[in-house]
Amino acid sequence: MKYAIIEDGGKQYKAVEGGLIEVDHFSSEVGEQVDLERVLLVADGKKVSIGTPLIDGAKVLATVVSQVKGPKVKVFKYKPKINYRRRSGHRQQYTRLKIDSIVMK
Repeated sequence: MKYAIIEDGGKQYKAVEGGLIEVDHFSSEVGEQVDLERVLLVADGKKVSIGTPLIDGAKVLATVVSQVKGPKVKVFKYKPKINYRRRSGHRQQYTRLKIDSIVMK
């Protein structure tokens, strides 16, 4: 099984060929091809390449499948005895990517 560890938006993801990952939202159309060039590690069976910190010439080719929203997070602030209550919420935007291939130089 060939996989890579990539970095995007300060987070690390395990990208497996043919698999799906959800990364932080970026503006790309559905069906557009994306190159992820911050590759930290590539493993192909028993052969493992580790970058210092990145692997030169390695990249992951992915296709944008959809733009999705994460679960709703409810925020409630409360201070007793002074009638202070604030309610708000947040839904994080994600981009779902299908990993097409992992390319080494």
